[in-house]
Amino acid sequence: MTHEVLLPDGWPRPKGYASGIAASGRMVFVAGQIGWDETGAFPDPSFLGQFRQTLLNTLAVLTAGGAEPQHVVRMTWFITDKREYLAVARECGQVWRELFGSHYPAMAVVQVAALIEDQAKVEIETTAVIPN
Repeated sequence: MTHEVLLPDGWPRPKGYASGIAASGRMVFVAGQIGWDETGAFPDPSFLGQFRQTLLNTLAVLTAGGAEPQHVVRMTWFITDKREYLAVARECGQVWRELFGSHYPAMAVVQVAALIEDQAKVEIETTAVIPN
């Protein structure tokens, strides 16, 4: 494996993400994905439903690039409502483990005023590195 989880000495191990990742190989960049399906419809308007669909969309693009969940090294989540996210954070963790397993990349979660698509509640951009 050409991915190394970075954890400075004395730092507590984060839960649900890595403080940093070092990687080498072919890079795959996934544009911000949201909770709509291939028709542009939002099949589940809830935060949790959109989160699941966003991860499924991310996986589809990763697969098209030859990457798998364990190749993901970085994600940035943009959410429109921190409280809505925190209310379902545990369930989001379950969806994550179902779709991505126990692999946790470096991540940031940022609350934004709005996303370009009015119905979107979450947008996630992703970087993966496929080992040489």
